[in-house]
Amino acid sequence: MFLTPTHKFILFTLGFWYNEANKRLQHKNLSISISKALFIDIIKKAGIVEKQPRALYKNLELLEKSKLIKYEDKSLSLTPKGEKVFNKIYEEHKPFINVIKLVTEKDPLSYSKKLQTRFSL
Repeated sequence: MFLTPTHKFILFTLGFWYNEANKRLQHKNLSISISKALFIDIIKKAGIVEKQPRALYKNLELLEKSKLIKYEDKSLSLTPKGEKVFNKIYEEHKPFINVIKLVTEKDPLSYSKKLQTRFSL
C-alpha cells in the first residue's frame, strides 16, 4: 500500500502521541484516548501539514478505510496493521528522534569543556 507523506505523518503523529501519553499513565492502569478534533488540532499546531481541517478529516477517513486507524467511541487509535506501519516509520526516523531527544534533554553547550566563541557581525 502506498502512503503519501501526509498519511505517514498522520500515522506517525497518532502512534507517537499514544506512546508518549500512555507512558505517563502506565503505572495507573489507565489508558488515554484522543478525539478526531483534538488530534487535528495537534497536527495543525505541529505545522507540517498545511491543510484545512476538512482535508485532514478526509485523510483520516482514508486511513480508516485502509484499516490503519480506527474510530470507535469518539476516539482514534491505530489498528494492528497501523501499528506495524507506525513502527516501520518510527524505525526509519529513530536516529533523528534520538538526536532531538539528546539535544533537548541536555544543554548542547555542556558537551564541551572548552567552547570557541566568535564575534558575529
